[in-house]
Amino acid sequence: MLKNLFRTKSLEQLKAKAEAPEHQLKKNLGTFDLTMFGIGAIIGAGIFSAIGTAAAGGLDGRPAAGPALVISVLIVAVACGFTALAYAEMASMIPVSGSAYTYAYATLGELMAWIIGWDLLLEYAVSNVAVAISWGDYTKSFLGNVLHVQVPGWLSMDPRTALMLPDGAATLTLSQKIQVLGQAKQGLVDGAATFTNWATLKDAPMVFGFPVAINLLAVVITVLITWLVYLGIKESARANAIMVVIKVAILLAVVGIGIKFIDTQNWVPFAPKGLMGIQAGAAIIFFAFIGFDAVSTTAEECKDPGRNLPRGILFSLGICTLIYAAVALVVTGMLKYTELGKHADPLAYIFTQHGLTGWAGVISFGAIIATTAALLVYQIGQPRIFMSMSRDGLLGPWFGKVSKKHGTPGNATFLTGCIVAIPAALLNISEVVELCNIGTLFAFSVVCAGVMILRVRRPETLRRFRMPWVWVTAPLGIIFCFWLAKGLPGVTWVRFFIWLVLGLLVYFVYGFRNSMLHDREEKA
Repeated sequence: MLKNLFRTKSLEQLKAKAEAPEHQLKKNLGTFDLTMFGIGAIIGAGIFSAIGTAAAGGLDGRPAAGPALVISVLIVAVACGFTALAYAEMASMIPVSGSAYTYAYATLGELMAWIIGWDLLLEYAVSNVAVAISWGDYTKSFLGNVLHVQVPGWLSMDPRTALMLPDGAATLTLSQKIQVLGQAKQGLVDGAATFTNWATLKDAPMVFGFPVAINLLAVVITVLITWLVYLGIKESARANAIMVVIKVAILLAVVGIGIKFIDTQNWVPFAPKGLMGIQAGAAIIFFAFIGFDAVSTTAEECKDPGRNLPRGILFSLGICTLIYAAVALVVTGMLKYTELGKHADPLAYIFTQHGLTGWAGVISFGAIIATTAALLVYQIGQPRIFMSMSRDGLLGPWFGKVSKKHGTPGNATFLTGCIVAIPAALLNISEVVELCNIGTLFAFSVVCAGVMILRVRRPETLRRFRMPWVWVTAPLGIIFCFWLAKGLPGVTWVRFFIWLVLGLLVYFVYGFRNSMLHDREEKA
């Protein structure tokens, strides 16, 4: 049994399965499309929101990076650069959807492949819950502050937030909260003084004395994006390219206009918490960099994957690094870093503080576009991972069914939409960023290891892109990933291991017994 856990799929088996007629996807993507997908995934909510927390530190004691955030950005770029080179080589060798899952299956064996596939749920589907919620928050703020359209509070928040209380009432049980809220609804107590969010819930319908609250905005955007992804990869690429142009233009405007308001005194002290602050800032800002690996999930839809995939991965990472470094320098120069963590939309807040309210509205709109594009690319990536796992028998055949009309993994696309929409409507996941980061860092480390393993096992295989100085750069990629993971809170590690244990249970109950490799071995 132990031997079976580490059985690998040959490169020939992986390619043959992808080329089967019932599994083929439409090949419409070139280098430009892939670069745009990479930028679309990378520039999301992270640069518009996480930059404030990374610079100012956290209320949980996380040290501040301060103006040295630009160093945090460059460190993350280097770490991601090593990994991007590894992804580029693997993608040129194995032009198959599935990203790190597929690469792990070819190098480290079935068990590790399953772990990575399960782990990628954190990066794509689970993180998209946070992206969808963030989109709802930005959209509500934009509608209210810029267009003066007020969205009812009970249609733009989750039930947990609806029951948040001030510090003095924190000892009440859930049933007591519901009871008091019902009394406030009837006018028996002062609801505004009892519940911090009561003013926005006063018109909420009640069910069994409980206020109905749902993040409808997050659901709406998830449904629309899922529908677009189902229609086809070409349609998705066009929509993504438009959004990328808009959000890049807005970030360049932030730099171009903001540079006039830089006060160099705001850069003193440059690194208030030294290396610890830089490391903590890097661990948070890492969330703003992930996404370039999603390009590899579209391998089977590329016209020339061996050439286009490496270019798309590396070009998108390089462009975003330059933009991020410029933004980090400008925003920490425009306002003291200690002020940046007090608002969910730090970029818009900075411009408001300088009297540029019109541009603040434009930045808020840019955040909406950025989160929409990121949501789109991740919704493209996750179904293709489900599809690859289904082909291998680790998930049921339903997950791998391809729409004959649209040439997309239809069932997996709709499932991903449900996985994102339902939690986004009902949950308030405050720790999802850290959980997503540690899952991604784990996957990145495996890909770096996989490149070295295939250099030994399959040195003769054609590599249209080769990772330079592989025996130096690949280990450095792993070391940097581990260093960044150390900057995450301890509770994140606990949650990550719990997630892995749940994944192993699913594997041994279903995946191990239904693996295509297992069937071949039994027939042999």
